Amino acid sequence: MSHDEARDKILVAMLSHVTFDGWSRRSLAAGVADAGYSPDMALRAFPGGLRDVAEHFASYMDQQMLTELTHHKIDKMKIRERIATCVKVRLQLFTPYREAVRRLVSFLAIPSNAPLATRCAWRTCSVMWYAAGDTSADFNYYTKRGLLTPVYTTTLLYWLNDDSENFENTWGFLDRRIADVLKIPMYKAKLQEAVSKLPSPFKLVRAACARV
Repeated sequence: MSHDEARDKILVAMLSHVTFDGWSRRSLAAGVADAGYSPDMALRAFPGGLRDVAEHFASYMDQQMLTELTHHKIDKMKIRERIATCVKVRLQLFTPYREAVRRLVSFLAIPSNAPLATRCAWRTCSVMWYAAGDTSADFNYYTKRGLLTPVYTTTLLYWLNDDSENFENTWGFLDRRIADVLKIPMYKAKLQEAVSKLPSPFKLVRAACARV
């Protein structure tokens, strides 16, 4: 078994304990034991401790999401539908671990974990964009991820507290957030068009001088 496979095995075993013991060393130790390893494997598998486990969980779910998306005809969808599908698939994959995800969110909310939380969310949104067919490498690369990250994170928080059937309220919330984001380029284009119609300040100066 490879190192990454061992980490996956420990992670999955740990998640059931996180529900009761939180994102803690106790949960990690229980996961290591359930996976059939000696206690020292916790440090060998995750030398960075609980932050390492949190980051590995995000990466693990990124890969699960990519695998699941191969069963969707995402290339036949409009860009809005592609992004919505990516977020929806991600949250559906979280469903068996919902309480563990809730505990993880609390762990990542600790101020000292803010850089980790940002890194994980950014990477997940980057994976979503790649899955949606994005190949941008210019400023649009950062713009797209910067716009999707708050959509994903706020939808995740909404989902954690959604008790509607099949999370229908969450999907409605997601659609509204995506619609809001898609309005931004439209407003930007209108602003650019309006600015382009403004007279050049140099022309105004020359015209004023000509009248003197």
